Amino acid sequence: MVDIPAWAWVATIGLVLALFVLDFVVAVRKPHAVHFREATFWSVFYIAVALLFGLAVWMLVGHQAGTEYFAGYIVEKSLSVDNLFVFVIIMARFSVPAEYQQRVLLFGIAAALILRVILIMVGAAFINLFSFTFLIFGLILIWTAVQLVRHRNEEPDVEDTLVVRQARKIMPMTTDYHGGRMFAHENGQRVMTPLLIVFVAIGSTDLLFALDSIPAVYGVTKSAFIVFSANAFALLGLRALYFLIEGLLDRLVYLSIGLSAILAFIGAKLILQFLHEDVSHSIPHIATPISLAVIITILIVTTVASLMRVKEHPEEKAKPGSLRKTRKREEEPSESQS
Repeated sequence: MVDIPAWAWVATIGLVLALFVLDFVVAVRKPHAVHFREATFWSVFYIAVALLFGLAVWMLVGHQAGTEYFAGYIVEKSLSVDNLFVFVIIMARFSVPAEYQQRVLLFGIAAALILRVILIMVGAAFINLFSFTFLIFGLILIWTAVQLVRHRNEEPDVEDTLVVRQARKIMPMTTDYHGGRMFAHENGQRVMTPLLIVFVAIGSTDLLFALDSIPAVYGVTKSAFIVFSANAFALLGLRALYFLIEGLLDRLVYLSIGLSAILAFIGAKLILQFLHEDVSHSIPHIATPISLAVIITILIVTTVASLMRVKEHPEEKAKPGSLRKTRKREEEPSESQS
């Protein structure tokens, strides 16, 4: 276990909060459609911040912590691409105007980070209390990998999640965006706008992704600090990355298979780690530098193979994949008919 001093926690949390405040100022001060040049600038900025943070961890905390951070960051960044697929679906399903998209993304990502912090702390507590936690995490990741391959051509129904359904029951919803507000008054009644539902959909959907990504990053480090920082810096750049690669996502036709391979590899690594520590030290375990090399290789192969496939078959479009078979929307009774 990497020993992280208290000052590192304080400095990291302060930096993350400062970056979120910066993002809020940029996104909320003047709603506007984000174009390629702006998205490129902020994407490069957040990747640079994440890399500089990793170098600081390497120099100030140690090379082991630095290596684990970079491995964790790459895992989280690669898995977050699947989030972007779902964000695109959410924006399209609710017809969110371009000028409000970055605002709702930012609120959703902020909520997602808060929920992930809770899961990270729970995961750390279980690891400290129960030696078989890594075995459970490993089995979860392998099951997820299998499901993602089985349903790789599915799209999750973002309007049919439990949280979204409950939100609709609590308060009536208007179809008007009311200048980008989440609540409004119509005919003397307080109503929620579609922007609030989009916010809830993004936050709750990301929580489902976190159930896989957090065990995955615990596969390359036992440090809650590194798990938190890798998640935070991967999420911070999602808003800009969404607008940068929105049009390219359709071309990553093998993304679900590549992510499945990463999850299966990390799941196997966690199971070997459990067996090495609790059964026999003669059982080999996979070192973090090897994990980093395997993950990068899988991402490169997935990207190149996807682009080659689309070049030969331009009619093919990528799907985000799902952990279960999604009901066809045309089979569901519409709310207007009920």
